[in-house]
Amino acid sequence: MNTIKNAMTKTLSHAKITPHRSAARGHSDHGWLNTYHSFSFADWYDPKFTHFGSLRVLNEDRVKPNSGFPTHPHRDFEIFSYIISGELTHRDSMLRKGDEGGQSDKFYRMHRGDVQFTTGGTGIAHSEQNEHAQDTVHFLQIWAIPWKRGLTPRYHTRHFDDEEKRKGFVPILSPLKGGPDATFEQEKIAEPEIEGTIPIHADFVMGAGLIPPQDKFDWIVGANATENTKRKVYIHVPMTKKGKAMIRVSGRDDILNEGDGAFIDNVNAGDKLIVESVDEVEAEVVVLDTA
Repeated sequence: MNTIKNAMTKTLSHAKITPHRSAARGHSDHGWLNTYHSFSFADWYDPKFTHFGSLRVLNEDRVKPNSGFPTHPHRDFEIFSYIISGELTHRDSMLRKGDEGGQSDKFYRMHRGDVQFTTGGTGIAHSEQNEHAQDTVHFLQIWAIPWKRGLTPRYHTRHFDDEEKRKGFVPILSPLKGGPDATFEQEKIAEPEIEGTIPIHADFVMGAGLIPPQDKFDWIVGANATENTKRKVYIHVPMTKKGKAMIRVSGRDDILNEGDGAFIDNVNAGDKLIVESVDEVEAEVVVLDTA
């Protein structure tokens, strides 16, 4: 075991890995909403945690039944919700309740494995409500800074299967083909650099995995899809196993528990991060890879 650990450390010895403990997050319990902020948000501000590369917001939210975020605007951010459990309904402000028709990018009742993505751009408004009668919804809301302002607002929604996440990290988001200079046609087609992912207007990749007990997954920094070679990676462990999930990153001594994250700096595209589940339960891990 020591040989394996030392080998893992040596392969990424240049990386600076700094834990961000759950207890250092901002926390507010509004009754209907119980929320933790990994980065400064709303009334909670910590100058140490304002952003990491283009990653600006990472909130871990639980919203009680028959409550949620009423219609609210967004502008000039890339915003995505990663559903962990329960049900969350996304509804564009132009759609009245009861008149939505079937599921679409403007109306989607999301469940475990779904990711809803919004380009705020020049301005967009939507609501996110837990319309379930009994179950609390648990999800991550993440914001990234786009590579330019004034983009055309749009939505994307996609499902990512848990069984695939148990085989390795599954890419969720990757940069829009064409980059900051994408043509009108490229914006319309909305093709991502990694097939099967949601396109984001940033030099940014998101991945997610469900690491079996005592197993380890590799993450290739940049995912062979990004522009800048100098990278930053943030890893987050959602609170899914009542505190029992624990991971180690690239053989370092620090153990990350549920709710913890890690800032990984001084890494380059093509470097390999090794994320190991070190307890007796499956560990859900989200990787946010940014310039």
